[in-house]
Amino acid sequence: MALESQATRIDIPGDIMLGGLFPVHHRIGRSACGPINGERGIQRLEAMLFALDRINQDPSLLNGISLGATILDTCSSSEHAVREALHFVQPPADTRSLKCADGSFPHLDENRQKITGVVGGSYSEVSQNVARLLGIFRVPQVSPASTASSLGDKTRYEYFARIVPPDTLQAHVMADIVHHFNWKYVSLVTSEGLYGDSGMTSFLRDARSGNFCVAVLETVPRLATESTFDGIIRGLLRRPNARVVALFTRGDDARGLLAAAKRANATGHLVWLASDGWGRQTQVVEGLEEQAEGAITVELDSRIIPEFDEYMKNLTVLTNKRNPWFREYWEDVFQCNASDPAQENSTSASCAESLRLDESSGYRQSSKIQFVIDSVYAFAHALDEASKQLCQGQNESYCEALRQLDGGSFYMNYLLNTTFQDIAGSTVQFDQLGDGLVPYRIYNYRRLSNSSEYDYVPVGRWEPYTLQLNSEKVRWSSSDETGQAPVSACSADCSVGYIKVLSPGNKCCWLCSACGPVRTVIDEYTCSDN
Repeated sequence: MALESQATRIDIPGDIMLGGLFPVHHRIGRSACGPINGERGIQRLEAMLFALDRINQDPSLLNGISLGATILDTCSSSEHAVREALHFVQPPADTRSLKCADGSFPHLDENRQKITGVVGGSYSEVSQNVARLLGIFRVPQVSPASTASSLGDKTRYEYFARIVPPDTLQAHVMADIVHHFNWKYVSLVTSEGLYGDSGMTSFLRDARSGNFCVAVLETVPRLATESTFDGIIRGLLRRPNARVVALFTRGDDARGLLAAAKRANATGHLVWLASDGWGRQTQVVEGLEEQAEGAITVELDSRIIPEFDEYMKNLTVLTNKRNPWFREYWEDVFQCNASDPAQENSTSASCAESLRLDESSGYRQSSKIQFVIDSVYAFAHALDEASKQLCQGQNESYCEALRQLDGGSFYMNYLLNTTFQDIAGSTVQFDQLGDGLVPYRIYNYRRLSNSSEYDYVPVGRWEPYTLQLNSEKVRWSSSDETGQAPVSACSADCSVGYIKVLSPGNKCCWLCSACGPVRTVIDEYTCSDN
């Protein structure tokens, strides 16, 4: 059921305004807003507010210039995001020539402050479409999470930057994990759209250049149903020797596959190797822990920010008035009614005033919170440097030259050149394409020792181009009594005296043929001609 909120934006006043785009709600269909998205929506939105608070309280940054923001909900949809992002672009100076299709004149808010830059989006397809719009108006954009490789194309996304690296590197990570465990025959499932397409292209390239093959290639369509996921699982099970399934999917699609695996009684047979679309999200695996057990997941190496946890712990529906979606999030987390009982007809119990977002309530800091904070600080540090250069010797730090600074010049001369130490002590900087330089962490989703609980346990790290993975720490599915890494190969190695006869067009599948008593084996594919 689609949920609608009366308030559709957050407005924080400031001398210089930033825009924010976050998936506050999940998507239903192509553009309708669905249920609240707590981890990647509300938490990341609050991370931007948290960063703004810190910046505006820091006397060493921006010299008295305050940062404000207009923050909008993308509903996890690129179409919805573009409609919302129209709030961020300034109308032309001469609006007399503008006319609507019905002949009327548009209502333009001439008092709207200029948006200097935009933080977001999260999903690559959202960032792609928004970047096209913002690029027309030379509005810089910094994404904390979008990893599609094509976003580094400056001919199409001229003013786009991101804290994170492109998917080409993530595909390398996953291919290196395949090599590490000597898996020769794996399947690949992607989500329809830019993120999945980008991951698929890079992973298939690594498969061709490496020593493994892709057995089954499936794509989850945008409007996937239960039967869609069931069909994909059936296709995967038709290649039983390809036990490992690589996923370049959104979190919702990964969850759909886990649920379908449960319906197909495939628990323990399929081994998941997942990109950061799954990462270490609890909402992907909730209620499907047995189906996810043993998964290897990849996530950018974002640190936990204790100060943000404390910030979230202090938020309640009574104190957080600037976030219009927070009440909906609170009610979803605590399954209670936060509205006035006299005004609302509800069967839920009223929310207790003692409720807090902490470990006891199931709260866990979402991945990439650090990168949202970094995105806001990237703008702050770039603006700080621009102010120092352009307003030098003047009585005000927000001088006319800074007010009139062109977005393209700001992006090229200040934003891309900014370098700073972030709240976690990491160095933040961009390369010439606007891509971030962040390593990856590798997790194993497993049952904890002497416990019925499951969790993501860090087992490795990857930074260009070196994999460090502790195989001894990995635990596979409980249904696999061997405790060894699963075998994922089309054909077993041939015995002594036999050679491989390859299947046409497939370097990973073969039959074993004896050379016979007279001929000898020259190499794995050739017998002597004696």
